Amino acid sequence: MKTLLILTALASLLINCGASTTASREFAISLPSARIESREMPTQREVLEKTKVVVLGTGTPIPDASRAGSSIAVIHKGNAYLFDVGAGAVRQATIARYLYDIPSLYPSQICCVFLSHLHSDHTLDLSELAHTLWWRRSNPLLAWGPEGISRISKAITDMIAIDADFRINGLQPVANSEGFKISDKTIEPGIILQQDGLSVEAFLANHGDISPAYGFKIVTDELSIVISGDTAYSDLIAEKSEDVDLLFHEVISRSGLKRNSPAFQRYHNSVHTTSDELARLATLARPKKLILYHGLFYGTEEAAVLDEIRALYDGEVILAKDLDVFSRE
Repeated sequence: MKTLLILTALASLLINCGASTTASREFAISLPSARIESREMPTQREVLEKTKVVVLGTGTPIPDASRAGSSIAVIHKGNAYLFDVGAGAVRQATIARYLYDIPSLYPSQICCVFLSHLHSDHTLDLSELAHTLWWRRSNPLLAWGPEGISRISKAITDMIAIDADFRINGLQPVANSEGFKISDKTIEPGIILQQDGLSVEAFLANHGDISPAYGFKIVTDELSIVISGDTAYSDLIAEKSEDVDLLFHEVISRSGLKRNSPAFQRYHNSVHTTSDELARLATLARPKKLILYHGLFYGTEEAAVLDEIRALYDGEVILAKDLDVFSRE
């Protein structure tokens, strides 16, 4: 069997299964390559497993060799629910599928994606997610997003139309001729999905002039999660995050921000949460774990943002890496 050898990309991988760790280790992993997968429904093993979160991408619009674009996957009862899908997220999902034996993360098995807002660094892999092996999809991808999601969905569908025509009307077997069409839904604040004991609530975030933008609260009988999306400090997010198990929150280093031009400092202060503001939010909300992602560091050491927050907040803080896994202790 052909294998994909992953060395440097996973050299510093941290696996946080309900516990934080600061140690890193180098190792090599062999993963299956170019394997076709299909299934009618989740296995009993998948249905019985506890809810977990896989961080697929922790990056920003700034290209980063070790961080894919923003994307967080919640795995529950054999389904994978993605929150944002930045560049590289689909490849990360494929790696995680085999690294952690999570069949629902095989790209054509991913059922659902929720977009916090429509900036490109949160949407660039939407087409890849919807159209990887689309002709083998049991159902089209379900995509929730703010106003404008239908326009993006239509554009992506139009882009793939020639491919779809070739495959549907050519010699290739096509199991589902509608598999390339994204089923999109426009988000309104409130509960937007209830399925298999999982609830997804959308609430407004403060991303400056990008409006509406949303954060998400996901609740199962085992785990409560808040994902901030891109946002400046928000009392509403503090309220939604009160006592949750996991709070995934974006952050910008206060010391790193000072390295920017006055114009970019004004911009970032209006659309992102600085480390000191996040410490204040976490002090109000008291999540079990505060997990940093989508971090803007601007030349400072990444670990410095932890020091900035820990100087003002006494709870557990983790700087997430791509492919970290979290669950309830």
